[in-house]
Amino acid sequence: MGAENVFTASIAALWLAPVGTTAPEGPTVTMPTGWRNVGLFTPDSLSWSGDPEFSETEAHQSAYPVKVWQTKDAASLEVELLEWSAVNFQAVYGGGSIEEITPSGGGAKYYKYTPPSIGTRSEVAAVLELGDGTRRMRRIIPRCMQREGVQQELSRDESATLPLNLSVLGSDVGSAFYDVFNTAFASFAPPVVTP
Repeated sequence: MGAENVFTASIAALWLAPVGTTAPEGPTVTMPTGWRNVGLFTPDSLSWSGDPEFSETEAHQSAYPVKVWQTKDAASLEVELLEWSAVNFQAVYGGGSIEEITPSGGGAKYYKYTPPSIGTRSEVAAVLELGDGTRRMRRIIPRCMQREGVQQELSRDESATLPLNLSVLGSDVGSAFYDVFNTAFASFAPPVVTP
């Protein structure tokens, strides 16, 4: 145990794809076809949070619960995207459509973004890639969805960001998310069992 086990996420990337896209088989392989890197994001915005919920039974004889059990689980990934693009807008607003419009009365073409209507938000798959020196890991989320309101600060003295907040979704098959680490994370090696 020691400083070699301290991790600083000095390298970070976020990839999105349609649900069902083949996940990478390991922390360092090239991302499979269908994944898109969201590009630049602010250095202090990347965060992960878990929010399990519990119920408990109390007894008159104890100041502490006598039984506790988990009833729900939740997790989310947040990041402030710096790159304004059609696909990033769709990720941040949970879908929607982009059209190229040619004005009927003449004039320059323009693009129109329409956010998704109620009930039409899109699910996506996500891979968060982190690195520290030779150590590499990926957090793989097979299903997630943008389900937060979008609040933007549009200041004249700062670059405007796109706030992406993805809530992890579960299913009846496999884990809601999982992590893969390369062998440079030596402390993750399974313990040797001696007979």
